Amino acid sequence: MGARRLSIGRVEQATRVIDSVFLDSPQFVCEPLGEELGARLAIKVETLNPIRSFKGRGTEFLVSEAEDGVPLMCASAGNFGQAMAYSCRKRALELTVYASTNANPLKVGRMRALGARVVLHGSDFDEAKIEARRVAHERGARFVEDGLDVETLEGAGTMGLEWLRFPEPLDALLVPLGNGAMFNGVAGVMKHRSPDTRMVAVGAAGAPAMIESWRTGRLVTHDRVETVADGIGVRVPVPQALEDMNGLVDDALLVDEGSIIDAMRLLHRHAGVVTEPSGAVGVAAVMERPESFRDQLVGTIVCGGNLTVDQTREWL
Repeated sequence: MGARRLSIGRVEQATRVIDSVFLDSPQFVCEPLGEELGARLAIKVETLNPIRSFKGRGTEFLVSEAEDGVPLMCASAGNFGQAMAYSCRKRALELTVYASTNANPLKVGRMRALGARVVLHGSDFDEAKIEARRVAHERGARFVEDGLDVETLEGAGTMGLEWLRFPEPLDALLVPLGNGAMFNGVAGVMKHRSPDTRMVAVGAAGAPAMIESWRTGRLVTHDRVETVADGIGVRVPVPQALEDMNGLVDDALLVDEGSIIDAMRLLHRHAGVVTEPSGAVGVAAVMERPESFRDQLVGTIVCGGNLTVDQTREWL
């Protein structure tokens, strides 16, 4: 295994750069939720900010170091694009976001409202990403990739620093796994400062490529993803993100669609939190495997809360 890309010093530096609206998000033990699931469940709510997602932590740090005058391009299922747009607008940087033609319309609208040029291309996130990378190379723009650009990990790692201030050490921390920036950032900090905390990556069974790749030790891709959890719906993993996961993962779990929806409803009922599917997979994992977490202090990150009106009616 090579040297770690993630530097704790850089994560600490990020806390001084990131807009304070994204930092120190609420984290607390939700007693009624824990009583139902048989574990002491601590949730970190990353939805109470202008983009309703943790992604601003990484983009704030990345954009703070971006070169003036160089246009930026990225691909996004929605939340990363919103975060990039928010951060680029403050620095008057040109941003183009590629999203799939099936992207969440609420997220697409918010990206545009925040000043990004949004191009819809392809049937899923990975097709949009391939096109964004091609066009960026053609036009001399910088292509920013969530999970590959190390600043996205360093920004996400600030959540790990905040978990370390929790009144008690966590027995386990369940982190949604998409492109890997959140998991690798948070786990990199926790393994350095709280090595006894079990780090559990959680993905959707309908988008298993990242976890299958980690389990087999080789790159696994799929022709399509079939999950409501668009924020973690990765079909083609980022190879560097898989390398970053080495030594950080104590367990990796895939959860079913029904459990994800049920977990969203439990979070709404017991914590008053509106989460999108990706933010509920940690709770879904506890629901599906209660014996693995019984009577333990278990943390999870509610990483995003962008739902359309129709999705809210249907799922909550």
